[in-house]
Amino acid sequence: MKITKFPQSCLLIESKERKILVDPGKLKYKEEYFDIWNNVDIILITHRHSDHCNTEVLEKLNKNIKIYSTKEVQDANESLSINVVKENDIIELDNIKIEVVHAIHGYQPLLKDVNEIHENVGYIIDDGENRLYTTSDTICFRNDYKADILCIPVTGHGLTMSAFEAALYSKEVGATLTIPIHMDNPAFPPDFKYIEEMFKKYKVEYEILENDETIEIE
Repeated sequence: MKITKFPQSCLLIESKERKILVDPGKLKYKEEYFDIWNNVDIILITHRHSDHCNTEVLEKLNKNIKIYSTKEVQDANESLSINVVKENDIIELDNIKIEVVHAIHGYQPLLKDVNEIHENVGYIIDDGENRLYTTSDTICFRNDYKADILCIPVTGHGLTMSAFEAALYSKEVGATLTIPIHMDNPAFPPDFKYIEEMFKKYKVEYEILENDETIEIE
């Protein structure tokens, strides 16, 4: 499994000769991404915020690329053809199984009304060798999900987990590698010292990827 990180929470997952793009957002988007994003098999969107859903670019992509997301995302983007999914649904991509899982987007007053999220999901991508779980912007919640690789926000601010909860969550999930994401918005900057402190305290193996960096998991 090959993982490429793009800005904010966007990930390209390559496995079994298939390409899965997660949360292609507007924040720090570069034109050079277009050809890469236009050459994937499917796109998974967790929720409707523009840093996870770049509507203008998605409208221009190859129409054969299937987009999966929630009804709230479909309602907010009538120009897009979205395959609506919900928690506990399964998406099959040849020999890859994608589980649609629970997520709870945090709330604080800056999101009141227009920007508040009511539907949010995460995805667990299982290629038979590795299970990668990308959580979406979620606060901590009890679950029995298991994964080898966990991609999780760590910036807190009431919207997502902080590094403290993320470290504990990683241990619960049983991840052997945790990749912090959602760190590109200058309004909600990450505290790298705190991330290092918490992940070391709870003995979490992690790697912070630069944008456009790729790693390969055997």
